[in-house]
Order: sequence, then C-alpha cells, then structure tokens
Amino acid sequence: MAPTKKPLIGIAGGIASGKSFVSEHLKRQGATVVSADEAAHEVLELEEVKHEARKRWGDAIFAADGQIDRQALGRIVFAPPPDGPAERTYLEQLTHPRIGEIIRRKLAELAEQATATAIVLDVPLLFESGWNKICDKIVFVDAPRSVRQSRAIERGWTREEFAGRETAQQSPETKRELADVVIDNSASRESAQAQVERFWQSLVDSSVRP
Repeated sequence: MAPTKKPLIGIAGGIASGKSFVSEHLKRQGATVVSADEAAHEVLELEEVKHEARKRWGDAIFAADGQIDRQALGRIVFAPPPDGPAERTYLEQLTHPRIGEIIRRKLAELAEQATATAIVLDVPLLFESGWNKICDKIVFVDAPRSVRQSRAIERGWTREEFAGRETAQQSPETKRELADVVIDNSASRESAQAQVERFWQSLVDSSVRP
C-alpha cells in the first residue's frame, strides 16, 4: 500500500516575524520540520563550499574553528548596492543548489515514514526560491515592521543590517496576500501558540474526514 500523502506546510513571513517559533510549535503538535537554515549550516560546512568561499572573500569570513562565520558573511552579501547584491548572487549560486538537494532528500525520506503527521517547510525565502509551489498550505507569520526590527536588534543586528536583508526579500505584504493562513505574532507567545493550535486542529480534522 502506498503511504498516505502528508500535508506539506510552508512557513513564510518577514524577517524576525517568528517563523521558527511557529515551526517549533507545529513540531510540538506533531509535525516534522524541514529547516532550510539547518540545511544551509550543513552546506557551509562542506569543504568544497568553504574552498570557494575562501577564494571569493578571503580568511576574514572564517572563525577561529575554521568554519564560516555567518555574521561576517552576512555583512558582505547584504551590504548596499552595488557590491552586496552581486556578492549575494554569487553566494546563492554556490549554496542554493546544494541546500535544495538536502531539502528534497529529507522530504523524500519523510514521505516514506509513517511517523510524520504533516511536514513543515521552514525556508526563509519560500516564495523567492519557488518552494511555495510544492506546498499544500502556506502559513504567513505576521508582525509589524517595528516589532520585527526590535527583535532583530535584540539578536545583535543593526538597523542597517535589518533594512538590507529586508530589501533583499519579497515584501511581507505580498507574501501575506499569497498565504492560506495568517498567524498574528505581534502580541504574546501564548496568543500565537493558540492560533497555531487552531490551525493544527483544522489540519487534523480535515485528515480524518471521509
């Protein structure tokens, strides 16, 4: 008997909106999360990728342990035009195909497993990279720009870094319009969790209908 198709849920939202927070709460409900950020970590640890990165940007982007310092690299690829966009394009050409391979492999493995009730795809550039096209549902995590900027600054970003990264992405308003479900994460964690749980229950209810 072929395995039952598991719902594939894409998570979208602006920078620092709380996408990972929503993904983690879906995981607690019973979903399995495939994270592009984790895949990116794997890719940046590949010797072939580190070799090409060193040729392009030198030793300055490497930490003392020999791994790529993502913050140092981020300052280069999210710098203002014209340099930032050109460097970001190079990084994407270097890493995105490899990240895509990891994600596709993990999705294929999960499709064969009986343990996953649903699969959550946590990809920062869900729409920009086209992963939204394979999702059954898109969940948009919403929060005002001022709230998101404050959260980013708490993480150690500058306002300039936040603005640079946001400019490099599709606007949150466009993503919101394309989503199936909106989770308001502008208030308390408890409020956002309750919304996630209602969404999860709707998935469970739809899966048991004849």
